[in-house]
Amino acid sequence: MSIERVTVTPEAETLLRKLQGIHGPLLFHQSGGCCDGSAPMCFPRGEFKVGQEDVFLGTIVDTPFYIGGAQYEYWQHTHLTVDVVKGRGSGFSVEAPEGVRFLIRSRVFTDEEYHALQKEGPAPRGPQHG
Repeated sequence: MSIERVTVTPEAETLLRKLQGIHGPLLFHQSGGCCDGSAPMCFPRGEFKVGQEDVFLGTIVDTPFYIGGAQYEYWQHTHLTVDVVKGRGSGFSVEAPEGVRFLIRSRVFTDEEYHALQKEGPAPRGPQHG
């Protein structure tokens, strides 16, 4: 039983495909830092350097999704869903000019999901994409 750690809503998938058409391959990074707090940032893939402590949660719409190592410690029991809402987010994230922003919706893994993830071992750290 393979458990996805991150998924995407249909609306966010549509936006992500549009942004890929504009910017090429993309990458998400979720940090616990300042500014937009829990908003995931979306960058052209070559413009963000993934650190060795960043945790790879999975790929959505051909886009790798990473979370900062410290933030992962808080969210490791949580399934993340990337959504999109109206409103301006960070000027650094590629969706900002579209008048929308990506947003994380979350839920705690079920006991069954969590045990399956434990059997898979720890989520990989560091760059996992080309």
